[in-house]
Amino acid sequence: MFEVYALYSEAYDKIYIGYSSDADTRLKYHNEIAKKGYTIKFRPWKIVHREQFETKSEAMHREQQLKSYQGRQFIRSIIKLKI
Repeated sequence: MFEVYALYSEAYDKIYIGYSSDADTRLKYHNEIAKKGYTIKFRPWKIVHREQFETKSEAMHREQQLKSYQGRQFIRSIIKLKI
């Protein structure tokens, strides 16, 4: 099972979209463990959206959709509802 997830940094108004077989552990990595990369600059992150898929290829395809302009607008609309 794979999950596509969207993270939001409220402090910096940034979105990060990724996929993982364990999104909760991945969130911990983004917030605490990682020493380099894009996400360390904009901590803390919280998960604002998740979708589950049976295969890695399905998750990767959906990740690419969410990274598009329309996908990011979709995530922003979710963020507006949650804030």
